[in-house]
Amino acid sequence: MSAIESIQVDGEWRAALGGAQREVWDPADATTLARVAESDRSDVDLAVAAARRAFDGGPWPRTPVSERAALLRRVADLLQRDRETIALVESRDTGKTLEEGRVDVDDVTAAFRYFADLVVSEGAGRVVDAGSSEVHSVVAYEPVGVCALITPWNYPLLQASWKIAPALAAGNTFVIKPSEITPLSTVHLVRLLLEAGLPAGVAGLVTGAGDPVGARLAEHPQVDLVSFTGGLVSGTKVARAAAATVKKVALELGGKNPNVVFADACATDEGFDTAVDQALNAAFIHSGQVCSAGSRLIVEESVRERFVTELARRAERIELGRGTEEGVECGPLVSRQHWEKIQAYVASALADGAVLRCGGGRPEPAAHRPAAGFFFAPTVLDHCHRNMRVVREETFGPLLTVETFRTEEEAVALANDTEYGLAGAVWPAEAGRARRVAGRLRHGTVWINDYHPYLPQAEWGGFGRSGVGRELGPTGLAEYREAKHIYQNLAPRPVRWFTG
Repeated sequence: MSAIESIQVDGEWRAALGGAQREVWDPADATTLARVAESDRSDVDLAVAAARRAFDGGPWPRTPVSERAALLRRVADLLQRDRETIALVESRDTGKTLEEGRVDVDDVTAAFRYFADLVVSEGAGRVVDAGSSEVHSVVAYEPVGVCALITPWNYPLLQASWKIAPALAAGNTFVIKPSEITPLSTVHLVRLLLEAGLPAGVAGLVTGAGDPVGARLAEHPQVDLVSFTGGLVSGTKVARAAAATVKKVALELGGKNPNVVFADACATDEGFDTAVDQALNAAFIHSGQVCSAGSRLIVEESVRERFVTELARRAERIELGRGTEEGVECGPLVSRQHWEKIQAYVASALADGAVLRCGGGRPEPAAHRPAAGFFFAPTVLDHCHRNMRVVREETFGPLLTVETFRTEEEAVALANDTEYGLAGAVWPAEAGRARRVAGRLRHGTVWINDYHPYLPQAEWGGFGRSGVGRELGPTGLAEYREAKHIYQNLAPRPVRWFTG
């Protein structure tokens, strides 16, 4: 496949200055989908300089809020126009099913529309009562400036929208770096921004590896904010690089998320069926390559054997294959390196005493499941404990570990026994217990009798090492703003502090 121009600088698409390219792979069969530009530090510097000029002297930061919102809504309409095309790109690039790709496009559309509505619903600022009729005091909110946006490979389009939409709504300019593994839908999104009428220079795009491209963005002295979504190790490097210039930093660094099932939630056949079904969704959607995946099943001991037996039976029946094929329920892992990482986690768990209930490796090839693809069977590991790596570390794959508890206190302690704190769920039949446990879980999102839904109106982010800052909701917009206090003395007169 021919190379695509994937660097956007000052309204122009071009190749990398050094001429380097990178192959983008189809994880379902390990063939080449496309070749994109492989940027280096010089490409980053050009893109940041263009974004700097567009912010300091261009029209976008001074464009009326209603016009900025109108552009976001045009982007939303264009996303729906291209829904099938983008969904296919996302499916081929990440390996997820075509239906998941469609859901992603709809969620991205909702994010653009939400931030358009939010920004026009606000007042001009917050009036502060100074205690005097002779003073007018207001706190105004202004764009931060040039934003560096660094996104992950698992939900490239969705994560890009969670950053781009509020950044533009607030009046910022930006340079985005998608994951070098899955950059294609972000390229399409930036094309739609320009088609919608975004001024040249406001949206920059550089494709390439985290080092040097992401590293240069994080440290760049002309960048005012860096927003990063990805792994803990990379996130700490971003924070260190950004510290030298004391820029604003927002980090979403994943999680190790508990799904706590109480026995009373399984007291009826319907309740049992629902809890098992949602445990499958929590762990195996997008082959578990989800930062909020419910990879830790924490189930009450009295129902553990029945629950895990049925869970493993259903997990074995999940249809793996190329995400664009009819009837496929789950796609491949994103790369060979990631496949090998997941296999190593299984080996480590078994060596530590876990019991394999299903999965554990590569499924048999089939017509819709090429042998060269990076497929990994949904895996349930029973009899797990907190000293296992597979329980402590974010595996980011189709691995579900099983722990048990006897009391509510023990359930809460297990759920909170993690250095992360992104998301979690609790399944009790008793309303009082639901509120108690949800209130005690140290996680940024807690679902009761559900798993995975999110709302663009509600903040998303985590406690502990799951990161700093929030995306979505009013706080997600505030991340891309600076507060300025404007104090006006309406009746100035001498103070006479000094008598000379």
